[in-house]
Amino acid sequence: MALELVISAVQDGFRIAFLKDGALIEYQTEEKDTKFTVGDIYLGTVKKLAHNLNASFVDIGYKKDAFLHYSDLGPQFYSISKFTQLAINGQVKDYKLNDFTLEPPIDKLGKISDVIHKNQPILVQIAKEPISNKGPRLSAELALAGRYMILVPFNQTVNVSKRITNSEERQRLLRLVSSIKPANFGLIIRTAAEGKEVAKLVQDLKELLEKWEAGIKALSHAVPRDKVIGEINRASSILRDMLSEKFDNILIDDPTAYSELKQYIKTIAPEKEKIVKQYQGKVKLFEHLGIEKQLKLLFGQTVSIEGGGYLIIEHTEAMHVIDVNSGNSAIEKDHEEMALSINLAAAKEIARQLRLRDMGGIIVIDFIDIRNPENKRKIYQAMKEYMSEDRSKVTVLPLSKFGLMQITRQRVRPVTNLITQEQCPTCDGTGKISPSILIADQIEKSIQFLLTTQNEESVTLFVHPYLYAYFTVGFFSRRLKWLLKYKKWINLAEDSSLGITEYKFINKQNEEIELS
Repeated sequence: MALELVISAVQDGFRIAFLKDGALIEYQTEEKDTKFTVGDIYLGTVKKLAHNLNASFVDIGYKKDAFLHYSDLGPQFYSISKFTQLAINGQVKDYKLNDFTLEPPIDKLGKISDVIHKNQPILVQIAKEPISNKGPRLSAELALAGRYMILVPFNQTVNVSKRITNSEERQRLLRLVSSIKPANFGLIIRTAAEGKEVAKLVQDLKELLEKWEAGIKALSHAVPRDKVIGEINRASSILRDMLSEKFDNILIDDPTAYSELKQYIKTIAPEKEKIVKQYQGKVKLFEHLGIEKQLKLLFGQTVSIEGGGYLIIEHTEAMHVIDVNSGNSAIEKDHEEMALSINLAAAKEIARQLRLRDMGGIIVIDFIDIRNPENKRKIYQAMKEYMSEDRSKVTVLPLSKFGLMQITRQRVRPVTNLITQEQCPTCDGTGKISPSILIADQIEKSIQFLLTTQNEESVTLFVHPYLYAYFTVGFFSRRLKWLLKYKKWINLAEDSSLGITEYKFINKQNEEIELS
């Protein structure tokens, strides 16, 4: 099984793809200077108390006030609140909390108005990114994630990930981490810590404490809405959380990002530094690996599955709905056998789609009707198995009597929804275009202008694969004719993200040439 992480730079950030045996299973984008991402810690101000919801709305700089429920305050909110005020006033000298006296925990069934008040400064962490017309969801129970553990200030407990099932290893980690745990800090041991020696755990804890100290020092001169502690970028966080898996390659096409990630991996896992490689090919990285084509295939409303069936995926405000259809499956099979086969293939693809699109909240799946209870159980077990690889918290319920399966998946950011349908670049959706046969002549006119009038030394022409084939077919191709005519070689590159009548030129400095 080959695992690859592919990171490609675009104008406004990065595109991140996670491949398993060449198949795309996760896709994320990250904008430059991203704000309000999960894990970021802000100095907020309480703007309004919603007594009917037992919650408050907090200003952290987003266009809509963020939501903080009483249950998300955490039992040690009084301690956090007291420490925050001391830090703002510059009265904190011991950032490691050795001499700090914890306050009594808040009442589990208390009211928001008994704990916080309007205009109170409050240290909060993003638990959910802004979704649709909702602002971020917050938590006042702070947690700093590292490679092997999570640091929880103002806590005393040590917990081990449920995914570490070996009882001896769990006891070893508990003893080890309890012995290095600083006072007034709690620790959650992550799955990646399994089998790791004490030196790596100590180093991880040291880095987390340094991150905490730097953030608290910043509080003394911070103003409301300031980000006090920022989560690492999305690419690094994926590496941090998943590097325990056997990655074969990490490909990056941006030199700066390559250097940063290589240094980051050198810090957290020096033995894996060699798998980080910089892609320097002329063809776009996503195009070269076939990811662009997979995105077009996988993000549509209709998704094909093995065996001839297909899925129809609909997104609503309340939930996501997936319908499984048999399509042109073999009709010679009896219905029950055919339905089971299609449903099992659908379960595998659905698990992939949930990760790929980062679909969260409630998902309802309408499988093809089957009657045999044993077959229903097989579908349920298959779905649980496929979803076990998901890093998000997932709950899978058995099929109902109506043949529906309900899944809940942790929702922390908006669903990834790529537009795969292409609008005609010439008619802008009106349905009328100039003759498409003229596109070749238009391109040649542009080439003539760039090479003779603008005197470009070297240009690369990006076109749809169909046009690429047209310009390169045969020995005496159109490209060869251009060479003979203009005495300059035109580099051609396929780009399936372009429409059939779209094209663009890149100069020697790898910058797009604007054509009037």
